[in-house]
Amino acid sequence: MKNKRNNDLSDRLNERSTAKQTLLENFRAAKAAAAPLAAARQAEREALAAAREERRTEREQVKAAELQRLQAEEDRRAAAAEADALREAEERGAAEKARIARIIEDEAARKAERDRRYANRKARKA
Repeated sequence: MKNKRNNDLSDRLNERSTAKQTLLENFRAAKAAAAPLAAARQAEREALAAAREERRTEREQVKAAELQRLQAEEDRRAAAAEADALREAEERGAAEKARIARIIEDEAARKAERDRRYANRKARKA
């Protein structure tokens, strides 16, 4: 805006209004010109967001599959440990029964030997 020597208030207001109108028109024109680019950028952002969401979903599926595999492995190990504990308990029971059977046999053998000695003593006295 050139300053004129003889500016009235109405002239200055009119020039200001014209300048504002020009700026507003330029802004609208720039906005309209940038609309296709903005739409393209928005579409690109949406595509990136969709791809990001797809990758996140895929990661979650992989995590869930891995968690399920680990759980199955843990269940298998627990079942194997339980089977081992049961087998070991059965072996201990069998060993205990065998030990008791040996003790009973030894007691029976001692009793038979004692009875034989007693019978021999009686036979010698008679």
